[in-house]
Amino acid sequence: VFGYYIEISKANLQLVPERYLRKQTLANSERYFTPELKDFEEKVLNAESRRGALEADLFNAVRTQVAEHAGRVGDTAAALAELDALAALAELAHHNGYCRPLVDDSDVIEITEGRHPVVEEAVGREAFVPNSIRLDRESQSLIVLTGPNMAGKSTVMRQVALITIMAQMGGFVPARAAHIGVVDRVFTRVGAADDLAAGRSTFMVEMYETATILKEATPRSLLILDEIGRGTSTYDGVSIAWAVAEYIHDVLGAKALFATHYHELTDLAEVKPRVRNHTIAVKEWNDEVIFLRQLVPGGANRSYGIQVARLAGLPKAVIERSKAVLNNLQRIEHDEAGRPRLAEGMGALPDAGLQLSLFAPPPIPAAPSVVEQELRSVDLDNLSPKQALNFLYALRERLR
Repeated sequence: VFGYYIEISKANLQLVPERYLRKQTLANSERYFTPELKDFEEKVLNAESRRGALEADLFNAVRTQVAEHAGRVGDTAAALAELDALAALAELAHHNGYCRPLVDDSDVIEITEGRHPVVEEAVGREAFVPNSIRLDRESQSLIVLTGPNMAGKSTVMRQVALITIMAQMGGFVPARAAHIGVVDRVFTRVGAADDLAAGRSTFMVEMYETATILKEATPRSLLILDEIGRGTSTYDGVSIAWAVAEYIHDVLGAKALFATHYHELTDLAEVKPRVRNHTIAVKEWNDEVIFLRQLVPGGANRSYGIQVARLAGLPKAVIERSKAVLNNLQRIEHDEAGRPRLAEGMGALPDAGLQLSLFAPPPIPAAPSVVEQELRSVDLDNLSPKQALNFLYALRERLR
């Protein structure tokens, strides 16, 4: 039984006043209530519903008043939001030493000592290494960016995209100086993720996004492409990455940063006039890699993946075995000068179309051996079983 009551033991029932009303009978007691107690109970139990109704009435009254001034309230909110955003940008620019960019209709993106606004906040301005970069449609519209894992390639590319967007939205940018020619879009193909619901693998998602970029980009677009082709076999990946880079250079003419671990792509700079190679500098010391985070001209010749795996904590036995396998692969896949054999025969596309020859011409077959000559000359159809067996024994003796 809910509510308020007065409980009286069986021994004291004779003392109960007549105005008490019985509410409940228990084994050793009786529970009573009075009209006053019942009224108080109803007030308490109904207070929650009355409070909700009162809140609804007050809210509706306020809403009605606000609705009468909705236009002025909306304009004020929009102005305050814009003021808040501008104040935040101004405070950020003041405290972090941002510069006022030059924004015009040119085809140039030139950033001097640019920084990534988020990474800089995380590591501290003193620890962050700034980098300079230039893209234009006259001399270097496509930069092939190579370098070790964890060296900072993705940071450099993303900071270029962020600085471009910040400049075009009217903000100061994290750099010593910046000249930003207006771009119509910024396309990115970074990261790796599948789409299980749609039945698309990681590589399929990568190719779908790349196809969208190649269809939608214009000469005024900025393209950020990170490791195109990594989700498939080496030869297929190099082929696709090379062809995509050539299409961007020859057909789209868009400004692009193209990060890759396929060092063969650095050969593009030899056959395409507006392709330039850049890499992130590193220093080797005592079999360890020191990341200098500095963007410099040129291409990388190693990815230092095993060193990064060691930093990640892979077992020592796995690291040592990786080194042995790498040495074997390098002996097979590289010539005497250390150049990947896969890059042999790579050159400019023929004028008739965008078709790339990835491999060297087929090797000239060696002269047949004496055993091969005898096998080809013997008339097997006219040999008896004993003659054929003797012939095989004779060949085996020659091979010994």
